Amino acid sequence: MRPATLLSVVLVMLLAAAPAVSRDLDQDEVLRLRREGLIQPLESLLQRAMQRHPGARLLEAELEEDDGLYVYEIELVTADGIARELEFNARDGRLLKDEQD
Repeated sequence: MRPATLLSVVLVMLLAAAPAVSRDLDQDEVLRLRREGLIQPLESLLQRAMQRHPGARLLEAELEEDDGLYVYEIELVTADGIARELEFNARDGRLLKDEQD
């Protein structure tokens, strides 16, 4: 196999194996998305997260964009001291993940 062809094959394999990249949005982007009605208010999704885990404390909440999908990532500590990570689709509020962190 020619060196240029081998290099191309290796690059394609590396790109295919690379994890999806997500980015955190800054507050100006989040405010714009809320004003435009493109995402749900964080408060309503936090309330749903707390209903799923009564007595939990909020550790962190952030909005990320992952392959064009806006996702709220919420980290909690339950009343039992267990760290949990929840993800909600920021557009429609659908729960995507609720797992022990």
